[in-house]
Amino acid sequence: MQTVLVAGGAGYVGSHTCLALAAAGFKPVVFDDLSNGHSEHVQWGPLEMGDIRDKARLDAVFAVHKPVAVLHFAARIEVGESVRDPGAFFDNNVAGTINLIEAARRAGVEAMVFSSTCATFGDPVKLPMDESHPQAPLNPYGRTKLMVEQALADYGRYVGFRSTVLRYFNAAGADPEGRIGEWHEPETHAIPLAIQVALGQRSHFTIFGDDYDTRDGTAVRDYVHVLDLADAHVAALRRLLGGAQSASYNLGTGHGTTVKELIAGVERATGRPLPVQMAARRPGDAPILVGDNAKARAELGWTPSRDLDVILGSAWRWHQAQADAGR
Repeated sequence: MQTVLVAGGAGYVGSHTCLALAAAGFKPVVFDDLSNGHSEHVQWGPLEMGDIRDKARLDAVFAVHKPVAVLHFAARIEVGESVRDPGAFFDNNVAGTINLIEAARRAGVEAMVFSSTCATFGDPVKLPMDESHPQAPLNPYGRTKLMVEQALADYGRYVGFRSTVLRYFNAAGADPEGRIGEWHEPETHAIPLAIQVALGQRSHFTIFGDDYDTRDGTAVRDYVHVLDLADAHVAALRRLLGGAQSASYNLGTGHGTTVKELIAGVERATGRPLPVQMAARRPGDAPILVGDNAKARAELGWTPSRDLDVILGSAWRWHQAQADAGR
């Protein structure tokens, strides 16, 4: 059984990827400081506590576990926070990643799957957005991810450190068996917020802007089941371990959902009406973000298989179970 180091593996996408890795025959070793993750979600391999900026701690973990590759999810992710405190994002997301790459190289590991984002693109100039789309981030979060992408390209070009960059659109849903799900503190993501309204934990769901040039005036996003994303990471890992060179892929479904359509879907999944309030557009919100996954289909053999109703049903069951358990 091959061991892989999963930095940030206690977080949302990272923990679901650990589930998929274990099912595929890998041993995931989670390296996480639990600043955004949860120890309860580390269920498929050991947890090594640590910060990716800690050189000595990384060296010790690499020496003990001898991974064949790194999957890197460890990052600050909240856009609003990145605007308020850009220095923390550059320190963790950029400097921390360079530290992680160098630790891997010292240990003789030459392959990394990197968790990136469609936020590296900024406002769309063509839809759906493919890998050739211009990258012009609108905020420090997106810029830190783009800087890491550029660093990885140079590591591949000049020293042979190979990487696969996976740019997510909107990760959503939960493990259908209810073992793990989407858990952020504080919660800022649309689907969990809507479900909290259905559970009576919030009074209403806020729609930010209904005057976009879209089919119902609300913003459009591309929701991808988190386990579909996890499958893409396993495919990317296998490709790298097979000797493939560095590459980047957009992970979207190619289909967008408006905010009003999302609300209707949550009402179907929960069987409960959602009170809604309207608010002005938020600065920096693009009208439409939809990903073209043709390259991932062709080269990774990846096709997202879980639709919006599956996403919302799995999310509802997980959040309802958490509420019933008093969490």
